[in-house]
Amino acid sequence: MKMGSRSFSIVWRLGPRRVFQLVYSLPKFLRLFWRLLRDSRVSIRPKILLLALAAYVLIPIDLVPDFLPVLGQIDDLALIYLGLQAFIRLCPQPVVREHVQAIAAGG
Repeated sequence: MKMGSRSFSIVWRLGPRRVFQLVYSLPKFLRLFWRLLRDSRVSIRPKILLLALAAYVLIPIDLVPDFLPVLGQIDDLALIYLGLQAFIRLCPQPVVREHVQAIAAGG
């Protein structure tokens, strides 16, 4: 239950505008994650984190059961958000910038 309330506070702090921006930018983020996952300059550690996060999403195990109103879904969203944020932080920043610029340029 403690994880659910902490997760809710993370989403609450983001606010509706930030959540909308995140959803709007989702295709670009997915391209960035895919490009970083395939880039040989990114070490194995962040790649394992990203694959573990994908496994968490695909495997039906929840930290907080979904039958609890709102909290069941919010803990999943918060964990995904924090995991993706950690993946980006663990990747070499010059490589991340290079891919972001390529995606922004239409690549």
